[in-house]
Amino acid sequence: MESLPAISQQRILAVYAHPDDECYCSGGTLAKYSAAGAETMVISATKGQAGQINDTRVATRYTLGYIREQELQQSCESLGVKHIECWDYMDGALNQADRRQLVDDIVEVMHQYRPHVVITFGLDGAYGHPDHIAIAEATTQAFYETMNGSASPHPESHSATRLYYAYFPERRLLLLDHLAKWLVSQENRFHGTLDFVHGLSLFAEESTMLNYANDFVNVRWYPPGFCIIEQGEAANDLFVILSGTVDVKFEEKDGSLTDLNVLHVGDFFGEMGIANRHTRQAHVIAKSAVTCLVLSPGKPANFAGRGDGAVLGSAYQGQATADNVGLATHAIDVREYIRQKISAISQHRTQYPITPDMFPETMLQDLFGQEYYVQIYPPRELKPFL
Repeated sequence: MESLPAISQQRILAVYAHPDDECYCSGGTLAKYSAAGAETMVISATKGQAGQINDTRVATRYTLGYIREQELQQSCESLGVKHIECWDYMDGALNQADRRQLVDDIVEVMHQYRPHVVITFGLDGAYGHPDHIAIAEATTQAFYETMNGSASPHPESHSATRLYYAYFPERRLLLLDHLAKWLVSQENRFHGTLDFVHGLSLFAEESTMLNYANDFVNVRWYPPGFCIIEQGEAANDLFVILSGTVDVKFEEKDGSLTDLNVLHVGDFFGEMGIANRHTRQAHVIAKSAVTCLVLSPGKPANFAGRGDGAVLGSAYQGQATADNVGLATHAIDVREYIRQKISAISQHRTQYPITPDMFPETMLQDLFGQEYYVQIYPPRELKPFL
């Protein structure tokens, strides 16, 4: 097996499907190795032109592809990546593209850039995305073709010596616990803006989809008068109001209710003592029709009880008890580069309208401080029991 040169002499190529894949999958790794002197390159096979527009102040359907290409450039600048290519394959239809052409395009870059290390998605596409699977398959094929010499002859022929798949093992970390600790540490009650709640909802969705966190994330609607949480119930969930208002009322021993507060859009509730699953200290009742983003420690079951003394812990299924690194062969510690990674994510404004300082750094380090990979080539040797 050919050994790698010193980090300062390495060339690393990350091949992904969309602008923003680079930062969520390998942002910390690219920042860390770029800072150590490695030459880094990112390819996005599409311009992300079929993606969701999460901020129409930034882009329209007509301009989305162009804007996302610019976001990719800015993201890579945040990570210290020097070489960026954004191709024009159709977003959402990469698996229907001319496979031979896609492979040849990647082969050509490998010949010209001459990477020592190639990174892409795993063949599962992280969570089954067809574009992710297509780029993983094409990159893998291109890697082996350049390695074994079956690709078309090229005057600067070169074979990469390492192929890694980005990998997302299941984590036991709960985003709701970290948010709760942050909220209760605030000197004054935290109130988020509309931009904050929008960014949080998208951030939570992506973090859980890629297994960075193990929360069950849901958006729920409640009619006026609905008791969202009851006094005395176990504190399992964390709520943030997306629309509407709620009343917070304390129930006296005679059954009368005392008004404590009115909460509005951007307010959290349910966070007090959540890390230890303490009980609720008051009723929270929908004053108007209310929509909430709800983070739970697991998927709620259909048999959940209500009220003081109900054993709501049994109402959640699938809670992780330990991190499961699964097939991972390498873990890259990128905690020192978290701000660069979050800065890169925030450049993708059309997808993630967040700011680098929106969340506490300790939470971000816990969420994104390790990036995992599976070494595909050279294959790992199986070792016998001792």
